[in-house]
Amino acid sequence: MTKQSLLKTIKRWKRYQDRGDWSSIPVHTRGFYVLYRKGRGKRYEVVYIGVAGLGAKLKGGITSRLRRHNKRIKDWSHYSFFEVHDNVTREDIRELECLLLSIFRHDPRIKLENIQKGSRVLYELRQPKTWKQ
Repeated sequence: MTKQSLLKTIKRWKRYQDRGDWSSIPVHTRGFYVLYRKGRGKRYEVVYIGVAGLGAKLKGGITSRLRRHNKRIKDWSHYSFFEVHDNVTREDIRELECLLLSIFRHDPRIKLENIQKGSRVLYELRQPKTWKQ
């Protein structure tokens, strides 16, 4: 009997890894990542939520994106990553990214560098006409 995964979407993840230490990320990892700024004590402030591994040819995945952010975004100290299962499509990943960014868009505790203006699809889904069965 095939072993069932613990979660439907997430294959594995690590939290609060030091900036510059990419060793815990498997090669060509597809999924989500979060950049944090270390606060006081055990506080970590979210500064960026992103996705990686969406291209037709998977080149670098999350590691590649983090290295790029390492050069461009200065104000972060740690990261977390969430690898998705192989059967999760790029559209699924984009949808989840859009949902996360929409949730945290107006949260004053989170200072996102990548605020989305909104999602046309999410906007449509909250309209009364889409609620009719």
